[in-house]
Amino acid sequence: MKKIIVFASGSGTNAENIIKHFAKTKIAKVVSVFTNNAAAKVIERAKNHQIPTEIFSKSELLERNILQKIQEIDPDLIVLAGFLLKFPDHIIEKYPNKIINIHPALLPNYGGKGMYGMHIHRAVVDNKEKETGISIHFVNENYDEGGIIFQKNVALTETDTPETVAEKIHELEQKYFPEIISRLLEE
Repeated sequence: MKKIIVFASGSGTNAENIIKHFAKTKIAKVVSVFTNNAAAKVIERAKNHQIPTEIFSKSELLERNILQKIQEIDPDLIVLAGFLLKFPDHIIEKYPNKIINIHPALLPNYGGKGMYGMHIHRAVVDNKEKETGISIHFVNENYDEGGIIFQKNVALTETDTPETVAEKIHELEQKYFPEIISRLLEE
């Protein structure tokens, strides 16, 4: 059985969806959740599924502490699911094409530092976009610039608000993120 580590900074709905998905398969299992936010709801979600959590500081991530903990687990895939810190080069170099992220927009649009969550949805609405979507991509040394694995778009209307855009994006994330992870692990 393959091993997945999930990194998350917030509520953890995508992390929990991935945990539940793989609990029903023989492909892989989420073996740990790492977070940089001691108050993140993802911690409670992981505990509800008996998944160990690792809480760390930004400095621990930038030093070698977290890399060492990752290496002890020896994951087949590292999944960033709402993880807001830039992933350090020393971990990316150790796990080339084994770290993926989900982004709530159609990259390369609305990517880069500071572009996450409602910031993106507001920008999409302010720019009167006709569509938006999700991008699942490999993580490299730059924010949101790794090779794109999968994109799915959704139509927008003139009456969409940042909140309704967020709901549409969340539906796409919940449906497609576990499927794409499964596909990557089966290759």
